[in-house]
Amino acid sequence: MESRPPGQVMRPWGLLLTGTVLLGFTACGGSAVPVVPRVCEEPRVPEVGSLTQCGPIADFTPINRYQGAFADVVQAREDAVVIIDGRCTGTLIQASAGPVVVTAGHCAAVGDRALVVFNFEDAPDGDPLITEGTVIEQALEPDYALIALDVLPDVTPVPLTARATERLAIIQHPRGRPKVIAEGGYLATCRQLVYYTDLDTLVGSSGAGVLNREGHLLGIHTDGDCYSTGQGSNRGWTSDALVEASPYLLPSDIVER
Repeated sequence: MESRPPGQVMRPWGLLLTGTVLLGFTACGGSAVPVVPRVCEEPRVPEVGSLTQCGPIADFTPINRYQGAFADVVQAREDAVVIIDGRCTGTLIQASAGPVVVTAGHCAAVGDRALVVFNFEDAPDGDPLITEGTVIEQALEPDYALIALDVLPDVTPVPLTARATERLAIIQHPRGRPKVIAEGGYLATCRQLVYYTDLDTLVGSSGAGVLNREGHLLGIHTDGDCYSTGQGSNRGWTSDALVEASPYLLPSDIVER
């Protein structure tokens, strides 16, 4: 059904840069106007390289210069956002069994050892924190993975939610760059997917949390059909879908419905 809006943490930076450099390519596209994808279509197999900029300008704001509609909640959430292996984004989430990093399933495999970096941002408000973790769960439908960290930093995890709001935001590391935020409009939720419009993401944004107006994690960004023409929408899997699929997460981990 479709709905619509009513201690051993520190390591040298060099370990991160190798993965980040691999993302130093530019978005490509043709001159033809693409067909507008249908909301609530069958999900495709996700790709790390999806190009999902909405409109002619990438509306990303460095996290520590952001003054938009989410300014009252974003600084309480951005510390939990990480770059993973220099190529995907994740978020440290609140869970009854203990905080874990959630990201996209196409970014990892069970048993992988992931390099996880906190505070990779312009004008950082804290020291970069680097640790490793083990991927304890992974799937492609829903497209998610959970990473148990070797060492938990002093960061407040983000709560899960099932409640959409008219405006959504994604804190992310597009193309492996320092942390930025983009915001846009909620479009629809169906088949355990949440759709949003005019909310830019790029390669490297996969796995980033989709936040509602309260700064709670409504889902994770995994795929997109947005174009520089302004047509289309991006999408991700809902927190409900993750909880239903995950042996680790519990229904009670969703704080609002």
